Amino acid sequence: MSKLVSALAIAFVALFSASTLSVAGSTIHKVAIHVDQNDKRVMNMALNNVQNVNKYYQSKGEKVVIELVAYGPGLHMFRDDTSPVKSRIETLSLAMPNLKFAACGNTHRKMSKKAGKQIKLMSEAKMVPSGVVRLIELQENGFAYVRP
Repeated sequence: MSKLVSALAIAFVALFSASTLSVAGSTIHKVAIHVDQNDKRVMNMALNNVQNVNKYYQSKGEKVVIELVAYGPGLHMFRDDTSPVKSRIETLSLAMPNLKFAACGNTHRKMSKKAGKQIKLMSEAKMVPSGVVRLIELQENGFAYVRP
């Protein structure tokens, strides 16, 4: 019987902590957005998602934390030399302190090796060891997952 109670308690906690965190009566929503394509439309859609989610929760007086993770061909989104959305990222970064950009270290290393030089990323993007692992960590920490 205690195993059943424990299992139900774990299920309850998992269900109600999925993508929000309550702190002193206020709700903090957590969202991870994933980009793995070198496609300007996909990158812009991801940034539109960022803005729309932020605007929605602001209108409700609630907080949201957003992390956009790019890996594979999607890392071009954060490359200083090839990003088709560089100015939008710079603008959003200044306007939204609740937004983080995570760049895959594995992809960066492979792109740099192929280019024969260190690829420079935009200053707004912070390197993580692995984009896929970062998405796993965020989801394990209650972030909702969005892929445009």
